[in-house]
Amino acid sequence: MIKKGIRRQIVLHYFIVVFSALLLAEVIFLLAIRTYYYDSIYSHIKNHIDNVEDYYYQRINPGLDGNRDLASMLTYYDLNSANVQILDTQGNVLINSSEFQPDMSVKTADISQALSGNVGRWVGRQASTGENVMAVSKLEQSSGQDGYIVRYVTSLETVNDKLFNLTMLATGVGAAVLAIVLVFSMGLANSIVQPLNTITAVSAEMARGKFNQRIKGDYKYELGELASTLNYMAQEIVRSNQVKDDFISSISHELRTPLTSIKGWSETINSGGYDPEETRIGMEIITKETERLIGLVEEILDFSKLQQNEMKIAIGRVDIKELLQEIMLNLWTKAESRQIELRLKSEDRPLVAGDANRLKQVFLNLVDNAIKFSHEHSAIDLVVYFEGDNVVTEVRDTGIGISEDHLVKVRDRFFQVDPLNGGTGLGLAISQQLVELHKGILLIQSTLGEGTTIVVSLPRLPENTAQTDGAPELPPADEKLS
Repeated sequence: MIKKGIRRQIVLHYFIVVFSALLLAEVIFLLAIRTYYYDSIYSHIKNHIDNVEDYYYQRINPGLDGNRDLASMLTYYDLNSANVQILDTQGNVLINSSEFQPDMSVKTADISQALSGNVGRWVGRQASTGENVMAVSKLEQSSGQDGYIVRYVTSLETVNDKLFNLTMLATGVGAAVLAIVLVFSMGLANSIVQPLNTITAVSAEMARGKFNQRIKGDYKYELGELASTLNYMAQEIVRSNQVKDDFISSISHELRTPLTSIKGWSETINSGGYDPEETRIGMEIITKETERLIGLVEEILDFSKLQQNEMKIAIGRVDIKELLQEIMLNLWTKAESRQIELRLKSEDRPLVAGDANRLKQVFLNLVDNAIKFSHEHSAIDLVVYFEGDNVVTEVRDTGIGISEDHLVKVRDRFFQVDPLNGGTGLGLAISQQLVELHKGILLIQSTLGEGTTIVVSLPRLPENTAQTDGAPELPPADEKLS
């Protein structure tokens, strides 16, 4: 007995379908053969009656006179392998070609059919002998006579024996076909179940945290896709875990450095001496490192909110040109320290509907990254232009660029192109999601060694809205965009 499972279901379904089809086909076949044999016997007797009628009544046309004429009629109607009877219209046997003479009148269906003018037919078991027979009867009328019923009775035992043999042969063929189907269905079931068992076993190992396990085997179709998907999932989990470990290591370093500075200067100040200049420098460093810690924590909190769809943005009218000018002022000192020139080229009044603080966070991160990865004595271009119903902003640098391998991962959370430069690896991931919250698109184009261009496309406010003095009709503040 096959235990419950997919294998059993496949075998059972195939078996039931083929068995039902075979049973229906064999029943139809055997009924057709039986009908063919019985109709052949009936047609043979009926044709014999028609031929005798043509000869006996049209050419001889005797006047029946007692038993001598009945005997003559019986002789003409005689047929090999069939018993011929001459009956009156009451069903009484007047003369019989066999030695056996029935004592009672015949009341079978063929008699009533013959009396109604048809060639009657009846198949059944003969009461006196218990034998399966077919009776064919027809009413024959002579001029001036009441008429007689000519009845043929032939045994069906030989035909039934042949039909039984055909039935047994068909049953044997059906059993052989079912056996072959059973073998093939079990093979098919095994070809599906065995890979599934392998996949299940490896998946169980993955569930226990063994993500180095892989599903081996060249599986086809859906099973192959399932195996590839699970292998890819394990690979991505391993990569995510590695990225997470790198992030923990990086963030630990990022937190430790400012905390060490804060602790060192705090101890220095507390140690006494109170040199005004030294104290001032120490307090500035403590303030700077504290702000750096706050920035790191806020970046992590922002990412957490975005991941949980809890980030809310206050919608208003934002002039991208003014926003970029403010960012250039904020980053001017950092760019000047590396002799990097910030250049802005913009259309007039590039207005979008958005959260000014969040959009400033996006572009501040993009320009800061451009400065961080640009060569000294280079330039960064900020270009703003209209494209259809969108305001497009490009941040172009001629820095180190990004390789093709890193380009597909650079927007992943915690990923850092150069871990030595510091940071959490969340800035670009957060920028991507903030742009999407504003119904915009962020694209990255880069060539290693030649520079990077980041394109941000945001929906532009309608022209009539942009030219009005009042506020545009925008969603209410703090509404979360999705």
